Formats: sequence, structure tokens, C-alpha cells
Amino acid sequence: MASTQKHNKPAKVRPAGFPTRDQVMEFITESDTPAGKREIAKAFGLKGQEKIALKALLKDMADEGLIDLGPARAFHKMGGVPKVTVLRIVDVDDTTLIATPERWEAEGQPAPRLRVVERGKRGGLTIGDRILARTEEAGRGWVAHPMKKLAKASEELLGVVEQMADGKLWLRPVDKRIRKDTLISDVGTAKPGDLVLAEPHGRPPRISARVTDILGDPFAPRSFSLIAIHKHGIPHVFPDRAEDEAVAASALPLHEDKREDLRHLPIVAIDPVDARDHDDAVWATPDEDEGNVGGYKAIVAIADVSYYVRPGSALDKEARKRGNSVYFPDQVVPMLPHELSSDMCSLRAGQDRAAMACHLTINANGKVTAWRFTRAIIRVTAVLAYEDAQAAMDGTAPEGAPTASRKQAEDLLEAALKPLWACWALLRKAREARDPLALDLPERRVVLDEYGKIVSVAVRERLDAHMLIEDYMIAANVAAAKALEAKKAPVMYRVHETPGRDKLVALKEYLATFDIDFALGQVIRPATFNALIRKVGESEEKEQIMTQILRSQTQAYYAPQNMGHFGLALGSYAHFTSPIRRYADLLVHRALVGAYGLELPAPKDKAVPDRSSLSQDDYENMGLVGEMISGHERRAMEAERETIDRYVAAFLSAHVGEVVKARITGVQNFGFFATVDGLGGDGLVPVSTMGAEHFFYDEAGKALQGVDSGDRYTVGQRLELRLAEADPINGSLRFELPDNPAPRGGPMKRDRTRPGVVHRGRPKNIRHIGAKRGKHKR
Repeated sequence: MASTQKHNKPAKVRPAGFPTRDQVMEFITESDTPAGKREIAKAFGLKGQEKIALKALLKDMADEGLIDLGPARAFHKMGGVPKVTVLRIVDVDDTTLIATPERWEAEGQPAPRLRVVERGKRGGLTIGDRILARTEEAGRGWVAHPMKKLAKASEELLGVVEQMADGKLWLRPVDKRIRKDTLISDVGTAKPGDLVLAEPHGRPPRISARVTDILGDPFAPRSFSLIAIHKHGIPHVFPDRAEDEAVAASALPLHEDKREDLRHLPIVAIDPVDARDHDDAVWATPDEDEGNVGGYKAIVAIADVSYYVRPGSALDKEARKRGNSVYFPDQVVPMLPHELSSDMCSLRAGQDRAAMACHLTINANGKVTAWRFTRAIIRVTAVLAYEDAQAAMDGTAPEGAPTASRKQAEDLLEAALKPLWACWALLRKAREARDPLALDLPERRVVLDEYGKIVSVAVRERLDAHMLIEDYMIAANVAAAKALEAKKAPVMYRVHETPGRDKLVALKEYLATFDIDFALGQVIRPATFNALIRKVGESEEKEQIMTQILRSQTQAYYAPQNMGHFGLALGSYAHFTSPIRRYADLLVHRALVGAYGLELPAPKDKAVPDRSSLSQDDYENMGLVGEMISGHERRAMEAERETIDRYVAAFLSAHVGEVVKARITGVQNFGFFATVDGLGGDGLVPVSTMGAEHFFYDEAGKALQGVDSGDRYTVGQRLELRLAEADPINGSLRFELPDNPAPRGGPMKRDRTRPGVVHRGRPKNIRHIGAKRGKHKR
């Protein structure tokens, strides 16, 4: 059957029974597998000369723009995708994951963006994941149904270019969990020492890397956070549309006549000295109501972010994609553009700001007996550093020249600070009665100079001022959750579940090594663990036992179903106090706006959406959004922790060879991990460097014990170690026992003939003791 040609081309003679263009197009479109020439020929029973004619027909169709050649030499409709193909997830649009074909070779045609439709429990996929998916057209676009999550073999590599003695270039990974370097096959314009992104090429075991982006000097200021941003795929650049919308939103009128005016009150913000934004401020005064003798009234004022970031807007989509701000020592990757996060939504002193005010009534026992929420306008009297507010209350004069913050704190002592502290004394009384989990573990703070160089790494001091703000925020968070429950409105709860039995069994076995009993049959409450900590007292083991208790806890998450907050000993808890930096708080604000009729007049110029309360999409996707932002929170925590580890390693790199005071943080059969006192950063002491003695590994006691000497290395033990290596690129440290001779075979070092290869496996001088056999050893 002849087929009509365009442009008056003479018709080509086709064999009898030969498929038409429409038939070929229909087969390609409906095929469940990539359709190449072989599959088409087989489907239509073509042989010999018919296959040659098919090849010519497909060429004609491709020339005419009807089809194009796919990555596996399969054909598909021009601008379309194969029925089954490999996709990479590249974006999130509200709650919908967006994927594009991993390979796209349609010249002149942009790669299509497919909406990923997940079945069952969602939230298992994220940006950067590769999937094998079935695709189909739906409406004006394409959707993808995941069939299988694929290995991240083709994921971009992040590392530093190194040149070996033989002249070959290798990519040294920044992830300390990756123990192997990759040969670079195409370095482009990168030079040795550059921090780069690269694509893997080839198949195992012959994988090489092709450099795609040069990120610069890995030791330059901001590079350590840049490493974390790229490694974890943290969105850090706002699209122009979101930036433009932030400018438009910041110009919205405050509607002073429709907000509660609190500008006459001496409301203060108390924050870290290096805070980049200020989203909460507090005020308190004795309650003059005769029915609340000895009680107080308090206001927790929070930036009214929901007024500026509205459902369905470009700002909302970007905020949801991020989930939270990410805080590095040298920069912040904000959830919202700086136009809002550092300016209009930041509660600056002396400037009128839109706020969501939580009014609290607190009785003499510290119980919050009433609350109400309003949209308000406030003018923060002063932004004080924790240290300055504390010094003013204590009547002390910290070292150094007086700062503006310190002078303001002294001036506001009677009007603002003393009432805040008096009200907090009541809240603290209620907190002690509740007896929440009290794990006072140190937090590291990296101090940089104006050039981004490390000045010091120290443990943050825990002041009463910190606990004061914490208790006011907890009270407001509880009030927000209960206020929404009273209206039967949706709540994005902050959930912290009771520890699981497996972790409690592990904790029981661990405590048994200290001759501490822990009954599994009892009802587990935070007070149960607090009693353990009090029993330990100020012994040397206190910190390691607190660390083990922390490891026995479940990880907190966001969800619309209330499971309570175990750690805080609270039945209902939601995050309300940080909407600049947490998306969950923004949703709680929107829910309050809708539940309590706090909507304000719609913008006249339509630059942003009309409503600031929860949208239908917010209602329907609360569970999925909770899963997403919980994952984003874990991503941020890991990125922040790794970056601090890199700064610590950089700080310690000038002290390699010195003996430092350390504490053992973990024990495995191949050695033990230790951290430098006051600095942090885990480093390994390999058992292979601990001399010729054989060691038993006590799994239950988390210890290594020498067979002959009886020397025992256990979690929490303090000792002196020699710093053998400090690698700022991946944040890893390595220690040695200071009195040990050089380890057999010399110290571990990079193998220049096989770069990046580290010999692993159980060393010859180690024996294993299981949980049952080792639990009675001390």
C-alpha cells in the first residue's frame, strides 16, 4: 500500500501488507516497551525487503518531525517519551514530584516534565532519585507511574581533583563514607585542587568521571557549606518569579486599622548574637484580674508570614520545596527570599511589622489557662542577644566594651526583662511538674572572622535566657495546637513517639554493663529517663549514658495525626513560632487564620493570591506535605552536621601530631571513634594501629578489651589521643594511641598506586563477643 508523501515527493512503493504511517505511529505510542525497528518489524511480520522499506519509512517520518530516535535506538512520538523509560526526579511542584527523561536526544525539543504519581505510602522518592517508570499522556501533559527505584549509579559525583605522581587525575570524594577515588577521563578546564561536580561514565569496575562543573577552591570561604548544598541537593537559588513575588508581597499594606495594635508594649526579641532573622518576640506583665492572683499575661508575637506567603503562589511552592531554612556557620540557605526572611518578615527593632499574636493567661502554678490569637501590628522595642539579656538580669558586666544590645538590655530591665523572668518562673514550675526529657548535651558553635576564616569552635553556653525563650515558645506551640483542635481544624502536629521496644532492649543491655537495672515492663515516660540521669549523678559516665538515651529515642516528624510529643511530655504539640524558617509553622498559621476568621482584605493589584488561610490543596495534601518536610528537615540536619565537621577538621588540621583530650563516642569491631573535647568531630582509632595485642569486641558493652592487658575502651571513656589526620574536604579525623609504637605496616595512608583504596574487614587482632556473652563484662 502506497503512503502519501509531503512536499510533493513521489510516492515510494511499499510491499503488500506494509503498515501505514498511522499504524506505525499507533504502535510506537501504545507500546509498553521501547519500540525500535526490530520490534516494529516483528509486530507487523516484516521480512527481507520489507525491513529495508521500514527503515526508509522511519527515516522519512523522522525527517518530517513525526518521530525521533530514542536513547536506546528506539523510536517515539516527537516530543513524547517511551511507554517505559528511566526518569530522574528533578523538582517538586507543591506536593507533586517532577521528573524528566534521564537521556533526551530530541534535537530542538525541550525535555518533557512528567508528573510522578506515587502509589501506597508516599514520600519515599525525592529530588535526584532515578526511577524506571511507565508513562502516559494525561490532559496536556505526561504522568509517570514508578515501577522501580533505581540505584544512583549515574548520580553526579562531588569531589576534589587530585594529580598523582604518574600525572593521572583522580576525583577524591567529599563524602567520608566513600572510600574510593575515581579516575577522571575528562577534566575539562578544571585544575588539581578544584572542587568539582562530575558525571560517572562506563560500567563497574571501570567507572571514570567527566567533570561537568567547577565549584572553585574547596578551602575558600563558604566552600564547606557549598559542598553540603550540592551533595544533598538543597535548593539554594530562587527563580525570578519567586523573587519578584517577594518584592510585590513585601509592599502589601499592613492594614493597621484591621490588626490589633500592640505597638505601645515593650515587646523584645531575644536571639543568638549571630541571628540572621528574628521571627519571635515576647512580653509579659502581672495579671490584674482578681481571678488570677499571682498569675501573668504574656504575648508571644510571631512574624505574620502567612500574610505574605499565600497558598498556590510561587513563594509558597518554593517554600514547600525547601521545607526549612538551612543554617551553616558561614551562610543561611533561607526558606524564603531575603526580601522577606531578612527584611519584611523579620521583627526588626523600631519598625512596624505584621505579627500573629498569641495571648496567654498563666496562673500562679504556671498552667496556661486561656489563649487567643490575633493578627497584630507590633514595633519591637529591642533585639537583644541572649548573653546581654542574661547579664542584665544577673547584674554582671561581661568582658569587652559595652554593646548597643547590652545597654538596651540594662535600660529595659524593669519594663521588659524582669516581668518576662517572673512569668517564666511560673512556666518553669509547670515544666518541672511535667518532667519532660532533660538531656543537656553540648551544642557546637563555629565562630568565623569577617573573611570567613575559623576563629574558634566552642560549645554553646546554656543560659537561663535560652530556657526562658524555649518555654515561651513551647507554651505558644501548645496553645496553637489546642486552639485548632477546639475548632476541629486541621493541625500539622510535631510528633515524637514513645521509644520502640528494640531500642529499649538495646538500652537495657547497655545500662547493664554499668550495673544499672532498667525494667522493660514499666510504663515508659520521659521521667523514667530523667530518673536514670539523676541516678548516675555527676559520674564520669553521665554524658555517655545521656547520649545512649538520646539514641534510644524515635525521630520527631510532622503529621496531621496526633501521636503526642513524648520528649516534651505533651499531648498536643505543633510548631507555630518559626514560620520564616519552617514550612510546618506556616501551615499552622494558615489554619489559625481560617479557623478564627482572621483573613484580611484581598490585595487590590492581584500581585499575590487573595487568601492567606489554608487552601483546598493544603487540606488534601497535609499528610504528604508532612512526609516531605520531615525528609527535608533530616536533610538539613545532616548537611549542617557535616559542614560543622568540615570546619572542625579544618581547624584541627593545624594541630596534626599533637596529643588532644578526647572522649570515645562509638565502638565497633574494627576500632573505636572518638571526639575532641569541646570541639566535636568524630575520628577513628583503627584497631590495626593499637599494637600487636588481640582485642575482644564486647557488642553489648560497646567496648574493645585487650586479651592480655585487660585494657578496655568503651563508649564515653575519656582519654588522650594523638591526632594523626584531619581532612577538611570530607570532615574526617583519625587518631592514634599516644604511647603506641608505629602500627604494624606503618600508619594508614592513601595508596598512590590505587588512590582512595582503604583496606577494610576485621583486623587479625580482633575477636567478637556477642550481646549475651559480653553483657556481664565491665
